[in-house]
Amino acid sequence: MQLNKIKLALGFAAAATMAMPMVASAAADQEKAMSNANNWAHPRGQHDNQAYSKLTQVNKGNVKNLKAAWTFATGVNRGHEGSPLVIGNMMYVHTAFPNNVYALDLNNDQKIVWSYFPKQDPSVQAVLCCDNVNRGLGFGDGMIFLQQNDGQLVALDAKTGAKKWDVSNVDPKVGATNTNAPHVIKDKVLTGCSGAEFGVRCFIAAYNIADGSLAWKAMSTGPDSEVLIGADFNKENPLYSALSVYEDVNGGNAMGGSFKKIPTDQLQGGVADLGVKTWLKPQAVKDGWQHGGGSVWGWWPYDAKTNLVYYGTGNPSVWNPDVRPGDNKWSMTVFARDLDTGMARWGMQMTPHDEWDYDGINEVILFDKGGKTYAWHHDRNGFAYTWTAAEGTLVAAEKVHPFVNWATDVDLKSGVPNKLAEHSTHQDYNTKGTCPAALGTKDQQPAAYSPKTGLIYSPLNHVCMTYEPVESKYVAGQPWVGATLTMFAGPDGVMGGFAAYDPMTNKKVWYNKEKFSAWGGA
Repeated sequence: MQLNKIKLALGFAAAATMAMPMVASAAADQEKAMSNANNWAHPRGQHDNQAYSKLTQVNKGNVKNLKAAWTFATGVNRGHEGSPLVIGNMMYVHTAFPNNVYALDLNNDQKIVWSYFPKQDPSVQAVLCCDNVNRGLGFGDGMIFLQQNDGQLVALDAKTGAKKWDVSNVDPKVGATNTNAPHVIKDKVLTGCSGAEFGVRCFIAAYNIADGSLAWKAMSTGPDSEVLIGADFNKENPLYSALSVYEDVNGGNAMGGSFKKIPTDQLQGGVADLGVKTWLKPQAVKDGWQHGGGSVWGWWPYDAKTNLVYYGTGNPSVWNPDVRPGDNKWSMTVFARDLDTGMARWGMQMTPHDEWDYDGINEVILFDKGGKTYAWHHDRNGFAYTWTAAEGTLVAAEKVHPFVNWATDVDLKSGVPNKLAEHSTHQDYNTKGTCPAALGTKDQQPAAYSPKTGLIYSPLNHVCMTYEPVESKYVAGQPWVGATLTMFAGPDGVMGGFAAYDPMTNKKVWYNKEKFSAWGGA
């Protein structure tokens, strides 16, 4: 039990998770490691993203007795996000820029077995958003995978730290970087893209574990051929693929624009190439979708039964909504894709024509209920969503807290939120008292699910804002934000909370106030 005590005392993350069915793949060693509750071989412990531990040594009666067993100084004083990996007696620790990696022997006084120090251009830090963070490592096929901030995806020998291969994933010269953890699934390693605040057109990509060759890449915006959308996309829910969901899609009205929802029975569903057609003129730049943002940097679950991987896309570029009229698909979207081909099975945009920087990148959690698998997502826009995982049918969408005020509710057939005009934002107009603020009711701090209670446990931010879009010119490699904002505590008089939700209804079961935002995750 010594290893369990060490892991729980570290404070990086809760320890280990439930076992998933074995998947015949190059990453069979990852599956074997995940079947042992003493290991933490995945960024969220398990492919389902539940972050659930089967360990019982620490409980509510003795948790107060926990003490630090040891500490390890990484030598880097910027944001440390994501969990270290624990496989057998080894712990693999990552850092913020310059993304150093350490392999520690937990049975030998935390001896450094090997270390890896990337050679990155310091100028990369100037285009990182937000803070010089790195969200973790991946493991599989005897390798540790590191996604460097400069875009290099690196495979290291787990025993020696020797570099097996590396590949360039993004170009920092245009403002593209990486802050995500690589996700190893079967014979592939998945990675994303950051840079929406620089007008980068982002994507999710899969590389072959064996040699680092590109298996597929799916853009967040653009024609269906580049977003990897086929004829069977959203076949059970064609209204998710509607041409426009609001009447005044061109916005530009200081009294409120881009907010009046088109009646569900009048929506035109099943439309192709929405990643182009919903970026209407006049755009701040020609063909605005080519600089459309949609960053991908969260934690992505996988369902072996359907071979689907799930993830969210971030905000459209630029934050000023008046210069990018239209729904701006497929930013702010949760996608389900076939792991082998990358083709999208379903996708639903949660905040069409985003006006508040409500990134849709937060993690999706998979859970089973009544013999069926569901996908749950707490979005930054303040709503929690539950879909059937295979088809993407929306079964519940509720505010996580009453202070969310930019929309009243979400239509379950179309997924479209009913916006309120007084919180619509426009250039040179200061919209006041919008809740939540741009950091959302939850940002990257992850939630967890317990199969024992059937509840989701989620940290909360209780922060509101004033928001004023401003004119901003696109220059490659330079910040392209186009808005100013001021944030302040929400109406509860606190800045955070922690709550439990029934994921089948997304109704709150219990709620604790916190003085500050609950950034630690669950």
